[in-house]
Amino acid sequence: MSERDLPGHGPGVQTDPELPTVQEQLIVFARELGELYRLERSRNAELEKVLESLQDTYLATMKSLAIVIEAKDQTTRGHLDRTQVFGLALARRVDPELARSPTLGYGFFLHDIGKVGIPEHILCKAGPLSIDEWTVMRNHPIIGAQIVAPIMFLSDTVELIRHHHEWFDGTGYPDGLASEAIPLSARVFAVADSFDAMTSDRPYRGSIGPERALAELRSGAGTQFDPEIVRIFVDMVERDPPEGDEDFEHALRHAR
Repeated sequence: MSERDLPGHGPGVQTDPELPTVQEQLIVFARELGELYRLERSRNAELEKVLESLQDTYLATMKSLAIVIEAKDQTTRGHLDRTQVFGLALARRVDPELARSPTLGYGFFLHDIGKVGIPEHILCKAGPLSIDEWTVMRNHPIIGAQIVAPIMFLSDTVELIRHHHEWFDGTGYPDGLASEAIPLSARVFAVADSFDAMTSDRPYRGSIGPERALAELRSGAGTQFDPEIVRIFVDMVERDPPEGDEDFEHALRHAR
């Protein structure tokens, strides 16, 4: 069938006089839609910039609070940075998908943000805490989770902050979770945090060194720590450190 045989093309068939007008209206409508789409894309880009700015502001505020808390005790200087480095390196070995979380590192850095709600005479006490003081101190994971929870883009970090003092055997705090009921991020962090704590000087003792610290991790596997995560961390420190990770190497030099 030729074009001339199609309806509307035969002899004597009249072209709809309104067709050109309809076509023009459709073209104008398409242009308007295109302009609206462009404006919407532009507005979305502006909103994304505003959101990014707000996120940066929130993070800067949270990190400043964390650093203020750390600065109260000179012996813990650098602990947040080193723990973040150890934690991220360990997470990449334990579960690469977990390590790809863009907020995981923030959770490691902000784990003790709840200590902002602990009285300074307890937080900075050089000697052992009394039972009452220890009860107050144990609230810091709950306070930290409450501080971070309203910040939507940090929602994945709330569980880590709340549960980083849970023990694998269920005797930790604040909720007494056990085994795999403890979020994986918190189980990873517990090992990294403890290693750095044991290899740093504290008011009540000096660093015990990496060899003894690794031995303590092995001893606590199955009670305080996830045994598989301990195994991976020990192997990473003793035999197979992350290749080309200068931050990890620097943190490990501090431990030695």
